[in-house]
Amino acid sequence: MTDDPHGDVLTAPLTIEYPFKRTTGPVVGAFLTALREGFLVGIKGSDGRVLVPPTEYDPMTGEDLTEVVEVGPAGTVTTWAWVRHPGSKAPVDRPFAWALIRPDGADTALLGAVDAGAIGSMATGMKVEPVWAEEREGSITDITCWTAVAG
Repeated sequence: MTDDPHGDVLTAPLTIEYPFKRTTGPVVGAFLTALREGFLVGIKGSDGRVLVPPTEYDPMTGEDLTEVVEVGPAGTVTTWAWVRHPGSKAPVDRPFAWALIRPDGADTALLGAVDAGAIGSMATGMKVEPVWAEEREGSITDITCWTAVAG
C-alpha cells in the first residue's frame, strides 16, 4: 500500500477451484465402464426390480445395492418429445426425439436421443437400440443416440 490515498489500488489474484476428485464407486463405475465397453448394466433392487441407470442405494428402502446385471442393449420407448429445431449442443444435428428408454431386462428407463428421421416414425412402445460412439471414454455420451430396431 502507499501513503497516497489516491495511489494504486492493492490487488491480489483470486483463483477459485476445487482440487479434489470423486471416485465413481463400484456401482456408477460399473455403469460407466460398461458404456466404455459398449454394453449396458443396471442394478438389482431389494424388490428384484432392475434399475437403469444403476443407483448405489435402493430408492424404496435406502438399502445398499451391489448386484450389477447386464441389460439391453435394445430397449423400449416409454415416452418421448419431438425436437424440431435442435440447438448447437444437441446430440443430433437434425430433428430428433428425447425419449425415456427402458432397456430390455430393466424396470426403469433412462433418457436418450432417438434419431428417428421423422416425427411420424416415433411411437411410444417402439424398439430402439443404441448407436455407440466410435471412441468411447466411459460417459453417457458414449451412446451418441438411439435408432429404431430394424424389422
